[in-house]
Amino acid sequence: MKHLSLALFFFLVSMSCDGWGVTGHRATGLIAERYLNSKAKKKIKQLLGQRSLAMVSTWMDEIRSDSTYHYTADWHWVTIETGKTYDESPKNPNGDVIMTLERLIRELQLGKLDKEKQAEYLKMIVHLVGDIHQPLHVGCCDDRGGNSVRVKWARSDTNLHSVWDSNMIDETKLSYTELADALGQPDKATVAAWQKSSVRDWANESMGYRKQVYAIGNGNLGYQYSFKNLAIVEHRLLQAGIRLAGILNQVFGK
Repeated sequence: MKHLSLALFFFLVSMSCDGWGVTGHRATGLIAERYLNSKAKKKIKQLLGQRSLAMVSTWMDEIRSDSTYHYTADWHWVTIETGKTYDESPKNPNGDVIMTLERLIRELQLGKLDKEKQAEYLKMIVHLVGDIHQPLHVGCCDDRGGNSVRVKWARSDTNLHSVWDSNMIDETKLSYTELADALGQPDKATVAAWQKSSVRDWANESMGYRKQVYAIGNGNLGYQYSFKNLAIVEHRLLQAGIRLAGILNQVFGK
C-alpha cells in the first residue's frame, strides 16, 4: 500500500506539470528544425511524415489522458535539492526527465529500434529537451515544481509553475513562429558550445535560476516580474531548440 500511495503521489504531481506551454514547446521544435543537417531532416521526415518537430513537441502532454502512457507521467521533471547533485539525490522509482532523456538518446543511437519505436522516442525527446530547460522542471523541494506556490498573475489566481510555463510567454502575444524568430540566432561558437553540453549540464543550469525564480515578493506578479525574467525564458527556449538539433544530428544525421 505504501508503494502504491507513493506512485499515486508522483502521478498526481506530474499531471500538474505541463512544461512550457504549447507556444514555448512549438517554438523550440521550430528552432531545432532550422539547425538540422540534411541527413537528420531526411530521417526525421521518414519517421514523422508531414508532421514537423514543432507539431509533435506537445505530444507527450497530449497523451497524458491515455492510460496506455501513464507510465510516462513522471518523466517530465526531476527533483534535485539545492546544494546536491543529481547522483546524490533520491531517485523517483517511476523515472525522471534526466534518466529518461539519457536512456532514449542512448537507445536511439544503438540503432536497434523499429520505425514505430524510433518515432515515439523522437517525439518524447523533442518534448523533454524543452521541459528540462524550464527551471521549475528541475525542482528543489516539496512545492511540486512551484505548482503549490500560489501567486496572482495580472490579478488572476494561478501558481508559479504556470507563470513560467505559459503566462510570461502568452503575455508577449506572439505565435510560436513569431516567438522563434524573435529569439534570434547565436553565433557558431555559441551554438557549438551549447551543443557540447550534456543533459545533466542542462539540469544544473535550470537549478542555477532558482533564487531569481522564487523572488516573488508578495506573490502579486505581472509586468515587473516578467521584465526581470522573460529574458531567461527566451534564453532557455533558444538553448533548448539548438541543443535538440544537436542531439538529433548526432542520432540521425551521421
